[in-house]
Amino acid sequence: MGNCLSSRNSKARPSRKPVLSNTEAVHTSRSKATTPSSTLSFSSSDDACGTNKAESGTVLHGDVDDFRQITSYGNVIMFTYDELRLSTRNFRQDLILGEGGFGLVYKGVIDDNIRPGLKPTFVAVKELNRDGHQGDREWLAEVNYLGQLSHPNLVKLLGYCCQDDHRILVYEYMASGSLDKHLFQREAQTITWDTRMKIGLDVAKGLAFLHEAKRSIIYRDFKTSNILLDADYNAKLSDFGLAKEGPIGDKTHVSTRVMGTYGYAAPEYVMTGHLTARSDVYGFGVVLLEMLTGGKALDTNRPGRERNLVEWARPLLVRPNKLLRIIDPRMAGQYSLKAAQIACKLAHRCLSENPKGRPSMTEVVKELEACQSLSEQSMPLFHYNAQDKGLKRALKARGEVKSPLASKGSWGGAALKRRSRRCTSDLPVSFDRPEMSRDPWVASRRGNLTPDHLHEPYNMYKLS
Repeated sequence: MGNCLSSRNSKARPSRKPVLSNTEAVHTSRSKATTPSSTLSFSSSDDACGTNKAESGTVLHGDVDDFRQITSYGNVIMFTYDELRLSTRNFRQDLILGEGGFGLVYKGVIDDNIRPGLKPTFVAVKELNRDGHQGDREWLAEVNYLGQLSHPNLVKLLGYCCQDDHRILVYEYMASGSLDKHLFQREAQTITWDTRMKIGLDVAKGLAFLHEAKRSIIYRDFKTSNILLDADYNAKLSDFGLAKEGPIGDKTHVSTRVMGTYGYAAPEYVMTGHLTARSDVYGFGVVLLEMLTGGKALDTNRPGRERNLVEWARPLLVRPNKLLRIIDPRMAGQYSLKAAQIACKLAHRCLSENPKGRPSMTEVVKELEACQSLSEQSMPLFHYNAQDKGLKRALKARGEVKSPLASKGSWGGAALKRRSRRCTSDLPVSFDRPEMSRDPWVASRRGNLTPDHLHEPYNMYKLS
């Protein structure tokens, strides 16, 4: 959930400079080690949270007491505190999946020992910190939206607890944790191009579903830590604490308190507090760019001009000869040039400073499906130094390179000329019959382009 540092009753006029907090934003991640995220907020017109009925038929309850009067909400179960304490073995410390400003997330089990008739299943139990920044408003938003919305790419809310002053949410357990862990933690295994594009397509479908409802819903806090992955890397949106109903009638936007995370929030929303579905599209563009580059939206460890990923990479996304300079080198050899161009151009459109220049999420879904289709049909894209004739002939013999790419970026031209003459220490790299080898070519940690599953340095073998 995002945080708001301003008073709920504040009616001050919007400030042009959002207030920062360094509250951690970790959602159902296995690792306790988290990266502080800058959550932004300044006062604007307060969000209305009264009970109402949306045009789609969704009843939005505006008071916790409403939920105390019912035993179930749709297919969502109202648990007692004792039941969830039993589920998490008294909220045992070694079952913590993640923590942040909202509180703690525990791994639990619900079965017929918790309540007769429940099938055994793992769950994620999120207990809001009573001393933290989160209030009933965000908790209510989660229950209201996830309790009534159902889609394969939205995390499933199984239950909740609002006994006394406890505010607890029970979700389906997502075994692979959050996307940010896989992209940014050094010890994590690199996810492939195809997996990243599938994740992008999954969450794009989730956003499109929200935007296309009869009464549209704006997610408002789209970022990698809010994208959860199951054991098969199917992606789902989580954390609806900041979700907001879209404009109705002839209104073009919703005026609301600015809340979200620096680096992901659309510039026009930060400046004016005007929220539209295209604000979510911008956030999607940032996440797509993170998946393409492997870099964080904001990273103070990078050189000055590269610390803001969007500002640095956006001009390069529409320059074909610069693509390899920004695409994550760990994915070298896993994608075609055409697929890379489609994905990069799509990210560029989503990141347009003009909201009208951004595509709808339905358009995004169609383009990502086309990109995925290309990835399945096209040969991998490889880069080599034109002077390495032996390597060139070997690659052509394998049918994996049809024409050279004379890029001057970090994965072509002079850069590869230096790298191709280095032996790789992390991968075995030679073969007996190059013309019969069908092994994939991969990039090592050093950035060397090498054939996988081989036994000696390939540059020592005479390919001529």
